[in-house]
This record gives sequence, C-alpha cells and structure tokens, in this order.
Amino acid sequence: MFLEIATFDITSAEIALNSVADRIEFCADINSGGITPDLEELRYLKEKYSKPIHVMIRPVGGGFMYSDSEFIQMQRDIIEFSKAKADGFVFGILDENQEIDYEKNRLLVDLANGKPCVFHRAIDRTKNIFESAEKLVELGFKEILTSGGENSAMEGKENLKKLIENCGNDIKILIGGGVRSNNISELKNVTGGKYFHSSAVLPYESFANAEEIKNLKSNI
Repeated sequence: MFLEIATFDITSAEIALNSVADRIEFCADINSGGITPDLEELRYLKEKYSKPIHVMIRPVGGGFMYSDSEFIQMQRDIIEFSKAKADGFVFGILDENQEIDYEKNRLLVDLANGKPCVFHRAIDRTKNIFESAEKLVELGFKEILTSGGENSAMEGKENLKKLIENCGNDIKILIGGGVRSNNISELKNVTGGKYFHSSAVLPYESFANAEEIKNLKSNI
C-alpha cells in the first residue's frame, strides 16, 4: 500500500520526508488547493532527502483553465523543476467546457520527458470521470489523483471502486480528498485501492502531523 503526503510548506515537507510516507507532493498555498512551490525550496529538499518528491505545476489557484501566459509559465516550470531533480509532476488543464484539454496536457507530459505525471483533482470537475480517465491513459499520465468526482473520497468511494475496476491496470488511481487515518481503512476495503493521498493536517493544526502519517500508513 502506497501513501503520498500533500505538503504546502517547507515545514510539512520535512515532517513528511522524515516519516513513513512513500512520497510527497510539494506545493504552496493550502488555501488555494495548492500552487507551484518555490524552486529554491525544492532544491534544498532534494539535497537533503532521497524520498521521491512530485511537484505541483499550477500557476494560480481557483479553476483549471489557464491563460496563454500562465500556460507558458507551466511549461517553463516543468523544465526548471526537472533540472532541480523533481521526481514527477502534478497538474491538470481543463478547457472551457470543463473537459480534459488534450493538446495542452499532452505538451506538458512531453515536456516532463519521461518523468511521471499525475493528473490532479481537476478530473473531478469533468462531466464523466470514467471517460476522462481513458483520455488520461492515452495521454501518458501515470496516475490520477481523484475523489471519485465528489467533494471527498468518502462521498466518491463507489465511483472510485468502479474507476479502479475499469482502468486500475492501465493507470494508478491515487485516492485523495479528506483521506484521514479514521477513514482510510474503509476507503481501502470499499474501493480496492492501493494508492492514497492525504495532507495529514489535523483540525486546528497548520502542518502535517507525524503521528497522523504513521496512523494513515498503519491503517492500510
């Protein structure tokens, strides 16, 4: 069973990199749902830790449509973070119909030059997550971070089960959206999932909690 911790600051990143987590997703600004982090902070983390770090490529929060200048920035960021030894990338671009923007995503996957790409929860905004998942397989994404098209993984657990049954052999389904140590066991049992994603930030706390990470891992 695989556990990724989403981290939105350098403190949480170090807590997670020192924990039993298998990988971290590194981004900034938890309030916007995550945006591209600081390049120098990634360089620091890669010098100090060997655990894999996937970097969020998202110039602004909010939706998942980007202006021409923002899309150019995403291309530059993939190139620069690749040089800084990012282990993979997390991004997702939708078009004006809230569907997968095939060409723009394809260009970013190509720019990653073989480094694994994860399509993030933008998929949950699309009309049909099952059809969207098939497109992402075609595009060469290695993983999909999703809550099954609902606000949380618990709400979307039946859809997640179906998604894993339909395309789990072709692409990893990374279950995220309110995943905590008190529900991860149920999510695993219902969905048959093997890959989980959590911020491990407890209520009224600001940073990833080391004990919560340990409990997340032990409950799967």
